[in-house]
Amino acid sequence: MVDQLAAELIANPTDVQAVTAQTYRTLNPATGELVKVFPTATDAEAEALLSHAHEAFLAWKAVPLAGRIERLRRLSEIWSANIDRIARQVTTEMGKPYGQAVYEASLPLEMFRYYLENAETFLADTPVEIAGFSRVYTRREPIGVVLAIEPWNGPMYQAIRAAAPNIMLGNAIIVKPAEITVGSTLIIDELFAEAGFPPALFQTGVLSRDQVSRYIEDPRIRALTLTGSDRAGAAVAEQAGRNIKPIVLELGGSDAFIVLDSADVDVAAGTAAVCRLALGGQVCVSPKRIIVTEGVADEFTERFVAAFSSQVIGDPFDPGTTLGPLSNMAAAEALQAQYDDAIAKGAIELLPGGRLPGAGAFFKPAVLTGITPAMRLYHEEAFGPIGIVFRVKDADAAIVIANDTRYGLGGTVYGKDLDEANRVAKALDTGMVGINQYLGAPVEIPFGGTKASGVGRELGSLGMDAFANIKTYAIG
Repeated sequence: MVDQLAAELIANPTDVQAVTAQTYRTLNPATGELVKVFPTATDAEAEALLSHAHEAFLAWKAVPLAGRIERLRRLSEIWSANIDRIARQVTTEMGKPYGQAVYEASLPLEMFRYYLENAETFLADTPVEIAGFSRVYTRREPIGVVLAIEPWNGPMYQAIRAAAPNIMLGNAIIVKPAEITVGSTLIIDELFAEAGFPPALFQTGVLSRDQVSRYIEDPRIRALTLTGSDRAGAAVAEQAGRNIKPIVLELGGSDAFIVLDSADVDVAAGTAAVCRLALGGQVCVSPKRIIVTEGVADEFTERFVAAFSSQVIGDPFDPGTTLGPLSNMAAAEALQAQYDDAIAKGAIELLPGGRLPGAGAFFKPAVLTGITPAMRLYHEEAFGPIGIVFRVKDADAAIVIANDTRYGLGGTVYGKDLDEANRVAKALDTGMVGINQYLGAPVEIPFGGTKASGVGRELGSLGMDAFANIKTYAIG
C-alpha cells in the first residue's frame, strides 16, 4: 500500500490529500522511519462523525456572538501555550526546520486575533435603503457543517485558515487532513475540546476517498474548501457542482517574481531566495519563476545563486539547519524527475542540485536558467528548492513570461520606478501581487487566485462569505 501511495504521489506530488489508502501513515521524512499508523474511519464512524458535527452546529449557532468570542479567545490562549508541541509534531511529520514550524504554529494566533477583533463588524447588520420599506438589512448567518480538505505543507495553518472564520460565523467544521500529517491536525481536536467548544464542533476526519465523496453528497455538508492540486480541485468541484454546494479552491501556483532594471537588486535577490526556499520550496504562493530584465540580470543572478548555495541541509531539529527534507521520498523523486527532464532538454545549471543519497527525502537546492516550453518545469509547479531564472529584454517581455502559465495565484514586482512597477503589476493575471515587497498571505486580505489556481477567497473580510448565508431582511 505504501508503494501504491508513493507511485500516485510521484505522478502528482501536490495531490497528497486526494490519495487515500486503508490507513494513513505518517513517516519522518528526515529518516524515513514510520511515526504512526492511523486507521481510516469505518463507514459507521464516518457517519457518526458527520452526525455529531451537525448536532454541534445546531448547538453552536444558537450561542450569542459574545459567547463565540469568549471561546475563541480561550482557544487562542491554549494554542499559545502549546506552540512547542505543535511545532515539534509538524517538524516530525512534514520535515520543515523547527524554527519554521514554530512560525507556522504561531500564525493561527494572528487569525484568532483578526477574527476576534473584527467579528462584531463582520457579523453586524448591513443596512440598505429601498423605497417602500421602513428597514432593509443583510446579515451573514451560519449554514451548517463545512468540509475542509487540507494539504500537508502547512497542516496547522491551513486547518485554522478554514476553521477560524467558520467557527466565529457559527458553522461546524470537519477537516480531512493529508495522510502524511494527520497527527498534526488531530492536536487541534484536543485544543478545541480543552477550550470548551461543543464536542465535535471541530473534528479531524481520517476519511477514505469514498467517504469524502459521500460527505459531499450528504445534505448536512453545506460547503467545501480544498487546498491542493488542480486535479483534486476539479474532481471535488465537479461533485460539489452536481450537489449545488459552494466551494473554495486554492490549487497551487507558479508565481512570477519580476525584477526590473530600476530594482534594488540586493533586496530583490535576498527576498526572492528566502521566499523560494521557505518550507523547502513547498509553498503554493512562493515565487517559483524569477524573471529578471537584462540591465540587472547578471548582478541579480550572482546574488540569487549565492543565497541558494549558502543553505545548510540537515536535521530539521538542528538550529543550524536552514533546509530540511522534502515532505516525503515520493515528492523528492517527483521533483528530481522534473529536474532531470529540464537538464536533458538543455536547461543550464547555474547551481547544480538534486536528490541526496540516504534514507531522508533531502534535495540539494538548484538554480536553473534556459527553461523552455519543451520542459516540464516551464508548465508545472515545482514543489521544492529549485530556483528558475528567466532573463528577458524588458518589462513587456517579463509580463509575457509571467502570464504564460495556467496558474494565477500571486506575483511580485521589484522596481524603484513605481509607474513601471505598477504597470507591470496591473498586467499580471493573478489574484494577488506585491510591489517592492513579497505579499504572501496576510490574514487581513482575501487569499486566492485566478485560472487553475482556483476559485473563491479565504481570509480577510471575505473569509466568511463563501460559508455564510448572506440573508436579507426587509420590513415594510
